[in-house]
Amino acid sequence: MDYRIVADSSCDLNDELRRKLNIGLVPLNIDVDDETFRDDDSMDVSKLIKAMKTSANPIKTSSPSPGDFLKEYAKSDNIFVVTLSSALSSTYNNAVLAKNIALESGSKFIHVFDSLSASIGETLVSIKIHDLIQQKCSKNEIVSKTEEYIEEMKTFFILESLDNLIKNGRIGKIMGHIASALSIKPIMGENGDGTIKLVEKVRGSKKAFNRLVEIIGEQGEKIEQKILGIAHCNALDKAELLKKEIEKRYNFKEIIIVETAGLSTAYADDGGVILAF
Repeated sequence: MDYRIVADSSCDLNDELRRKLNIGLVPLNIDVDDETFRDDDSMDVSKLIKAMKTSANPIKTSSPSPGDFLKEYAKSDNIFVVTLSSALSSTYNNAVLAKNIALESGSKFIHVFDSLSASIGETLVSIKIHDLIQQKCSKNEIVSKTEEYIEEMKTFFILESLDNLIKNGRIGKIMGHIASALSIKPIMGENGDGTIKLVEKVRGSKKAFNRLVEIIGEQGEKIEQKILGIAHCNALDKAELLKKEIEKRYNFKEIIIVETAGLSTAYADDGGVILAF
């Protein structure tokens, strides 16, 4: 049976995954001052990073329209969709609205998954769906097993820069600048319902990375059966070092590294690293 996986552009991929998964990506838009960056193949991430650094204003993002999703839905009769956490974006709701429109005009199978995550979290959910398709699971099995996977998945990230959090009002300017001056590196994570929480505050990048590796062991279960994914924003050396440290301590089935595209870059900022398993 012909299946297609569709995701929004927060689903970060490398070249190997693009070939393997053949995902239809639906782009979000990122606004920095008066400039709009469309998160598709034309996206210049380095230009986006530069624009964010020179702007004093909050970064704004806009979800794909239902029409954007409908274009991808038209390419197959059996579609699994993976979106950003519905707690962070209206992308999930627009994907569901597009599903309802598509089902009015024909007999299709479309299931929309709320990843409760972003970036590499979406990537891992998409890999899970692909693997279940390859195992020739039924559509209902794919849905139930993927929902179970999402429920168990953990997502963490470390921000090198607090600029975007300050500009978007997530932390106060005074506290943010104090934290920056003291080299405080917050370890953030998902709260189980798709929202973001502060896991720990650690002083210094090296200590933060070491602590993140420890947290994996504290919260990870059945590690040998899982893939761990690392997404980095202009920080390949950090990602590779993190991978090496994780491999020393844990026996994951596989560890993959991807670079953030536009939407994930807007969240993680320059030097940020996102991890999911």
